[in-house]
Amino acid sequence: MSPRQPLPPTGMRKNLANYGDAEFSVFLRKAFIKALGYTDDALERPIIGIVDTNSGYNACHSNIPDLIEAAKRGVLLAGGIPIPFPVISIQESFANPTSMYLRNLMAIDTEEMIRAQPMDAVILLGGCDKTVPALLMGAASANVPAIMLVTGPMLAGSWRGERVGACTDCRRFWGRYRTGDLSEGQINEVNGELAPTIGTCGVMGTASTMALAAEAMGMMLPGGATIPAVMAERRRLAEQTGARAVAMAGEKLTPDQIMTPAAFKNALRIILAAGGSTNALIHLTAVAGRMGIGIDLAGFDRMGRETPVLVDLKPTGQGYMEDLHRAGGLTAIMRELGNMLDFECPTVTGRTLGQNIAGMAPAWPQEVIKPTASPVYPAGAMAVLRGNLAPNGALIKQAAARQSLLQHKGRAVVFDTLADLAARIDSEDLDVQAEDILVLRNAGPKGAPGMPEAGYIPIPRKLLRAGVTDMVRISDARMSGTAFGTIVLHISPEAADGGPLALVHNGDMITLDTAGRRIDVDVSAAELQSRQIALPTRPATTRRGYEKIYFETVTQAERGCDFDFCIPEITQYIP
Repeated sequence: MSPRQPLPPTGMRKNLANYGDAEFSVFLRKAFIKALGYTDDALERPIIGIVDTNSGYNACHSNIPDLIEAAKRGVLLAGGIPIPFPVISIQESFANPTSMYLRNLMAIDTEEMIRAQPMDAVILLGGCDKTVPALLMGAASANVPAIMLVTGPMLAGSWRGERVGACTDCRRFWGRYRTGDLSEGQINEVNGELAPTIGTCGVMGTASTMALAAEAMGMMLPGGATIPAVMAERRRLAEQTGARAVAMAGEKLTPDQIMTPAAFKNALRIILAAGGSTNALIHLTAVAGRMGIGIDLAGFDRMGRETPVLVDLKPTGQGYMEDLHRAGGLTAIMRELGNMLDFECPTVTGRTLGQNIAGMAPAWPQEVIKPTASPVYPAGAMAVLRGNLAPNGALIKQAAARQSLLQHKGRAVVFDTLADLAARIDSEDLDVQAEDILVLRNAGPKGAPGMPEAGYIPIPRKLLRAGVTDMVRISDARMSGTAFGTIVLHISPEAADGGPLALVHNGDMITLDTAGRRIDVDVSAAELQSRQIALPTRPATTRRGYEKIYFETVTQAERGCDFDFCIPEITQYIP
């Protein structure tokens, strides 16, 4: 009979500090944690880590102390010991140069803290745009039982009787202010109503989209994506999450059992049906990459062609996340999609996705989630483009575009950098017409750096005054999921990494053929090659620390903008 293999360590014996004597490591660890008042009995129970992403800079996460207390209560009631621990906090509007620049740092922080500290399972607590993918990326790499809990969306505000909310309305009202339609006093009034409560943006922006994606993947308890941040229901969900984390620790239910290729296909389907953020494709690519799964852009585009937009929320529709929650949340969307989803996928509940849905309340009459027979938009929220400007792909959120501009040919008006854009976009001397195509380059992962949400290039002020509200805009940047307009994003390779966007000249004719899935500059291959040779050499730059790691290892948009050394070998592609 072969000798019995020792059981893997649990609780306080996990992830020991290395002193060369394991028993001494346990002895020392217990000595210090007893300073916090723990008894030996408590320290023999399952340990549930709770990732604390709260910060004084982060209003999206201001309810995290309450959620931690509720989650701790659930852990204790289930017989475990909860231990919160901090990782960095990222808030979209407070991160320089951009929150995306710091997403991978947060993912590494999360992974290493899970690996470094004793925990049998971990609750991933976040909300604002980049935090949910960062936490999922870190958890995927650490592969310890993990369950997601988001902070939840804010409620909508009201300005002079009109419902408003961050941040689609931020952009809409700012555009009115730039044209002179609103006074300084009025825009200040609006400013006080756009975020009337704590929580993430209350429209179908990146935070909302990623919350839905996490629930669709099975990494969150059913119903958890849409509960507003200020509701007692969110705290009850946190308690339930804590209790479930203890059970997952005993079941050894790890992320690799849940975040399967089929689960990612479900998440991709949901972001399309929800009219979700274009950012979600980059983030899901990064999370999937950590599992050795690649996302095929051509397959994603095929999925988009057959998936109608069903959710009537801004920026594609009219409602807010609180409306989606009252309509039944993700469960109602999944029921409407039916056999477009794989309901056999396992989830954090220990049951399949289909079993979870069957256990939810039955459907009720509502107007937010449209039937597939009469959708908000029939052709899919997003389309993947290629062409001589985007050999590796680009993305357009066609559901949020002016439909008459989806097939368009216009003259390029080029901005070389973000600084160039800021300096010239509102100049009365800018040579620009409504039919032109605004081009922003050197705003990608390396060029900006951090691929900022600058793809929502403002309409030149003199055109705004003339009544122009949309133009074709193209860039290697991203845009907020709350933004709208006829905007081509994520052009890859980016200009700063040798992409053809660097070769466009003012006056070149560019053709956007959304139906044909192409974006091209009408310049011969020979001329483009000549321009490539004539490009000036980029000056050498001395970098250190995180900046050096970032610039030397960040991948392009189609690979999720993750660090190349964090991505294992891709063994399969979806969808």
